[in-house]
Amino acid sequence: MRSLGLMWQRARRSTARVASLASMSLAGDVCVVTGACGFLGARLVRLLLEEERLSEIRLLDRNVPPDFIQTLEDALGETQLSVFEGDIRDRELVARACTGASLVFHTAALIDVIGAVDPSELYGVNVKGTQLLLETCIQEKVASFVYTSSIEVTGPNSHGEPIICGNEDTPYVCCLKFPYSQSKKEAEQLCLGRNGARMATCVLRPMYIYGEGCRFTLGHMRDGIKNGDVLLRMSRREAKVNPVYVGNVAVAHLQAARALREPQKRLVVGGNIYYVSDDTPPISYSDFNHAVLAPLGFGIQDRHVLPFLLLYLISFLMELLQAVLRPLLKFTPPLNRQLLVMLNTPFSFSYEKAHRDLGYTPRYDWAEARQRTTDWLASILPRERERISVK
Repeated sequence: MRSLGLMWQRARRSTARVASLASMSLAGDVCVVTGACGFLGARLVRLLLEEERLSEIRLLDRNVPPDFIQTLEDALGETQLSVFEGDIRDRELVARACTGASLVFHTAALIDVIGAVDPSELYGVNVKGTQLLLETCIQEKVASFVYTSSIEVTGPNSHGEPIICGNEDTPYVCCLKFPYSQSKKEAEQLCLGRNGARMATCVLRPMYIYGEGCRFTLGHMRDGIKNGDVLLRMSRREAKVNPVYVGNVAVAHLQAARALREPQKRLVVGGNIYYVSDDTPPISYSDFNHAVLAPLGFGIQDRHVLPFLLLYLISFLMELLQAVLRPLLKFTPPLNRQLLVMLNTPFSFSYEKAHRDLGYTPRYDWAEARQRTTDWLASILPRERERISVK
């Protein structure tokens, strides 16, 4: 009887969800997804194909692999997929992609947490590219614009002051010094500044995104293989954050677009920022890596390789060396002070506002999200072992 009751409750929730989604459908829209082949972009494109009867989805990306469309064939339906391959700073390309479109998801960005990318390139893509896209959308009368930002525009600050279950109104003093963080913050401001009667915009700030295809998790697995299947500990157990599964981030983007299309919600959502998290338990970055890799036989160091203060000093010295060598040699330290502080500061946020305004509810719980991530890692582990052993 209890099982039947649970089945009935789930069926009622499913029916209510379908009815709710139908009222905010994007059916018939022409949609542009920038960064469409990236970690989040590809997941969002598939979700749009599976849940919406869009007239056309335009894939705007620097590089669209020949087999990318083939991976989506099972979900295509009647939606047309069009490829616009090139740089987000190409005015003519962006104009062609946006002509006749009603909705843009802007997920494309250069992500750099170790200073490997030249700051001018980061600014050019993340800020100037966003500015050009926004200007083009206004000219082409695009109705809605959803921008993918980052938790790193919030902090943590250089003092490592924590936020635990914060929200969009939580006061926090932060002076962004990392070029990536600065570029995303400036792009955010450009998006919010363009919100108005002609085009509604909103900004989503996901937590650290994990899931199938996450290059950061893959990098940690590779480091663990090199270290005899023992993961390096770079964050304190107490420095708990709340990572978010990529499938849930894609759902939040879809819900934001649906809300912007509904006249009453458009007035509420337009010009607003929303944190995107889910029900992944608060956990440190290092312990999160262990949680998804432990089933594959990986252990983790009990403590930092070196004391935190010594790591901080080493990071500072490496940054000085990088500045001295810059005119002659490109040197990228594996660790810097901002990254070290970020890895060791409790920093978590609620998705309550996104739930209230966008109707966002995580679709994947922690158990399923973790299993999907571990299964993906398991599928590529033999190849990674072989590749590393050859080196």
